Amino acid sequence: MRVRRSALLGAALTAVLAGGVLAPTASADDSWKVHLEDGPTATLSLDGQGALTLAVERKGRTVLEPGAVGITSAEADLTSGLELLDRGDRVVEERYTATVGKERERTVRMAESRFVFGNQDGRRLALTVRASDDGVAYRYELPDENGDGVTVTGESSGFRLPADSKAWLQPYTPNYEAQHVESTAAAAESGEYGYPTLFRNGGGEGGADGDYVLLSESDVDGRYDASRLTHQEGSGAYRVKLADESVSSPGALNTPWRTVITGDLATVTESTLTDDLAPASKVADTSWIRPGKVAWSWLDGGQDTQKDLARQKEYVDYAAEHDWEYSLVDEGWKETDWMPELIAYAEERGVKIMLWMHYEDLDTADERKANLGRMTEWGVAGMKIDFMDSDSQARFRWYDEILKETADRKLVVNFHGSTIPHGIQRTWPHVMAMEAVHGAEQLDVTPAGLSTLPYTRNVVGSMDFTPMGFQTGKRPVTDAGELALSVVFESGFQNFAGSPEEYAERPELERFLSEVPTVWDETRLLSGEPGKETTVARRDGERWFLGGITNGAGRVQQVPTDFLGKGGWTVDVVTDGPDGLVRETHEVRAGDTLEVRTPGNGGFAAVANPA
Repeated sequence: MRVRRSALLGAALTAVLAGGVLAPTASADDSWKVHLEDGPTATLSLDGQGALTLAVERKGRTVLEPGAVGITSAEADLTSGLELLDRGDRVVEERYTATVGKERERTVRMAESRFVFGNQDGRRLALTVRASDDGVAYRYELPDENGDGVTVTGESSGFRLPADSKAWLQPYTPNYEAQHVESTAAAAESGEYGYPTLFRNGGGEGGADGDYVLLSESDVDGRYDASRLTHQEGSGAYRVKLADESVSSPGALNTPWRTVITGDLATVTESTLTDDLAPASKVADTSWIRPGKVAWSWLDGGQDTQKDLARQKEYVDYAAEHDWEYSLVDEGWKETDWMPELIAYAEERGVKIMLWMHYEDLDTADERKANLGRMTEWGVAGMKIDFMDSDSQARFRWYDEILKETADRKLVVNFHGSTIPHGIQRTWPHVMAMEAVHGAEQLDVTPAGLSTLPYTRNVVGSMDFTPMGFQTGKRPVTDAGELALSVVFESGFQNFAGSPEEYAERPELERFLSEVPTVWDETRLLSGEPGKETTVARRDGERWFLGGITNGAGRVQQVPTDFLGKGGWTVDVVTDGPDGLVRETHEVRAGDTLEVRTPGNGGFAAVANPA
């Protein structure tokens, strides 16, 4: 017989918890709500067959319709025949400091309910649901009841969107480098889609008053694997599919969080929920971790440039002259014998060297010992590790190993050919960036693609897009639009892909890139629409940096300044002029509207200082 909620919770269901957080309440015998004050509400329900579903609403509006919740293991089918055995509620409150990202100082506050279900065979499943101001998440917990470990064979987990929800989807590839496609939840082609996926329910022209939903996952490591979403055309349902046929744990298992970031577009864009759900830092001393700007020469000649010592010294010289912290030597350097010389040359000029390395050179313990030892002996500051190209449990176990070993050796890391961030930058704060994006090196990025990434991929963590490759001649936006990407896109490492000669032809760009940081105290989305335009403001100390990009015809952008503090402000704006980039100075006060004229597929970059 099902245990009724009154027997489990009694008066606690309607009590107000400390701090003004409403205790999760029950709305029906087999339906329970979890929410935090005015944030989104998760509704967990159990149907007549003992199958679970989870729905999400925001301000009384449907965000997600009831979607399946359940998991199967080699020991039990926990997708139906369940009944509630127990429930516990608490408020999760944390503070932590990030080394990179949208804001350094983070505050976490979530309502949490942990439900324990059982089936007729006596098998148990714990389901933890959390709700915050910017989203909802849930995870499974499987006990090791026989002492033989746990083997998961699949999840019935899924998300169900209203059929007409606008959708921005990325067809799944293990390196997450496909371009996004626009559709609706139901009309999207049948297939597999990678996280994060963005949807919009309702809203008028531009969707400003709609409810946005970003689906992803958090806390993925070698205990499990990563997943993607499968979809059948004609349905609003998106089901979770694991990378492996099965995943195993030697003991009790907590799965990754299935995450639903939701709110208006600014709430989704500014969210740190993916990091907030991840485990605390495993690096006790983070004082050696140094984000920064990187001179990257790959798009200036590929491997030939990586093998050219004289040219690499020119990149080091440029970094030193413009206060960039790093220079990165990519694939090809292993065919040379001069790397210690370059590292010493850079050290004399206050620049650190990053080196590229293939996953296959680091996929065994012996290889890691030899190659990471050589990096440490030479004085390399960090590594760009490439071509992991898998979401399997085995690959995540490798991530666990390489992350610990690089942290022990005080090597910062940038992953390419990788999975997306799943909170990795909270747990392992020496990870400065991950690729997992259709970036500039693809040479076919579109203005629509640029204007989609701030609301999709870049929401969940630092994104190594590699802008500024002017010498390629294949850029989707104007020079000012390209410069704006140094602010619009967040990355602990900004690998700028231009050549010293191209930078020198753009003195206003050089000036701005010398000033712009790569770590932020605060981030604000000022305006935007996926695929159309984005204007972002990011604060470093007292200064605010602004970046705006557009897709389509030229326009006069009305940039709000109500985020600025009291008093007067001097705003230097870099835009496209008839003969190149130009800088204009404006005196404003908070609340003024800054008008910026941009050409087609253009943009602007700006810095605001207290007057």
